[in-house]
Amino acid sequence: MNIKKITYSAMLIAIGVVFANFIFFPVGVSKTTPIQHIINVISAVTLGPGYAVLIAFSISIIRNIIGTGTLLAFPGSMIGALFAGLLYKMTSKKIFAVLGEVFGTGIVGGLVAFPIAKYIIGKDVGAFFFVTPFLINTVTGSIIAFIILEILDRTKKGS
Repeated sequence: MNIKKITYSAMLIAIGVVFANFIFFPVGVSKTTPIQHIINVISAVTLGPGYAVLIAFSISIIRNIIGTGTLLAFPGSMIGALFAGLLYKMTSKKIFAVLGEVFGTGIVGGLVAFPIAKYIIGKDVGAFFFVTPFLINTVTGSIIAFIILEILDRTKKGS
């Protein structure tokens, strides 16, 4: 295993866990945080889909263990990270990582959150209840991640 990738992953997990407690938007039973989506896109581009999914899972599990997250963190974060990583891997274009994150989290993750909310958490919500807040959240975080990645690329080229 690559020590640099593991260290970078641990740093992203720590940032995700800590900043999720400071920057979040409560929407119904979910606690949405754009930092997760920033991390998903950045890890998908810099580390690949496997690491991105593991980072998203780790942040979700730690936040749930310490009581700052909900079960809804799993479908949105992990599906978005997977789609972002796979699309970036297939195209090598950051914009496709962003689109993968937005579609994976906002649409697919939003729809997968419905049965979790209804049957596991016990909240009576509609099938599309989470799509809009997940989309707002992931679009915000994904755009920020794209800007960060562009700045990093320009910084590398300038040095």
